[in-house]
Amino acid sequence: MSDSSQENVPSRQRKRFPGISSRAYEHPADRSALVALRKLSGFDTVFKALSGLLPERSLRLLFLSDSVRVSDAQFAHLNAMLRDACYILDLEKVPAMYVTQDPRPNAMCIGLDEPIIVVTTGLVELLDEEEMRAVVGHEVGHALSGHSVYRTVLLFLTSLALKIAWIPLGNVAIMAIVTALREWFRKSELSADRAGLLVGQDLQASMRGLMKIAGGNHLHEMNVDAFLQQAEEYEAGGDLRDSVLKILNVLPRSHPFTTVRAAELKKWAESREYQRILDGHYPRRSEDSSTSVTDSLKESASHYADTVRTSKDPLMKLVGDIAGGAGDLGGKLRDKFTGAGSGNSSASGSAKGEG
Repeated sequence: MSDSSQENVPSRQRKRFPGISSRAYEHPADRSALVALRKLSGFDTVFKALSGLLPERSLRLLFLSDSVRVSDAQFAHLNAMLRDACYILDLEKVPAMYVTQDPRPNAMCIGLDEPIIVVTTGLVELLDEEEMRAVVGHEVGHALSGHSVYRTVLLFLTSLALKIAWIPLGNVAIMAIVTALREWFRKSELSADRAGLLVGQDLQASMRGLMKIAGGNHLHEMNVDAFLQQAEEYEAGGDLRDSVLKILNVLPRSHPFTTVRAAELKKWAESREYQRILDGHYPRRSEDSSTSVTDSLKESASHYADTVRTSKDPLMKLVGDIAGGAGDLGGKLRDKFTGAGSGNSSASGSAKGEG
């Protein structure tokens, strides 16, 4: 009896978060969307009914027949990490987990009725124990947040869009949905990175894992500070044209750029919010039903306002200047792109008069 009770105890001493709500670690952009969806009466029922066409049973059978299910008998070290992660985040039902043969390092959490975690052999071979623990925690965070449903829909629609690419109107409609889902999912990855840190409670391991995903198993050739400096240069570098190119580059991606994820996670790890969670002060799942959508949206708006205000990206700085009350939006954009001076007081005065 004592042996079985020990199965759910982490292998080393880590803080546990009984009853923790996913709101504790969700990125503001991710959280506001999910809270709003959860507050819609019957949304989950309707969504799953509409998703009845999705081949979930086929997906489960595929992994069962052509991948290795993690258990005490197979990939036992991953099974221990999975139980640890569920114990720390207080996820009562441990999701099924599979290892699938793929040299590309990747992991995902999918499923409509119940989440399934899938990791590739490329990822298992790339990461050490503590790095992998953060990844497993990341996927358990997706499960706790309910992300698996939307991720499954995204995978299905992406596949469908490829199959009907020859139908112009159909493809445009589906790609519009896929683009919106990808934008949400990129934000959800930032949330799950935070969950991974809460599980591993080792920022350096999280950083190493992200670096390896970006640059392979060559840690002796890499440096965390230099890696984070890349994110700084990426955000601040270039002009307005580069800002537009950044947006175009990220649109087809399901994940944020790795350097950006590392910088975001480090910033959160150094925040008062993270420390309060470690000290046991965090929202509980028992309070989720009384969560205010308005407060969540306000928090999200505040986050975006802070992002615009502190961003070094040229486009974001322009948005901040305009939002700061400069007044003439058209004139500001024209001046930025044409290099026209702002010293013409009469022009400035007439612009203000027309506003």
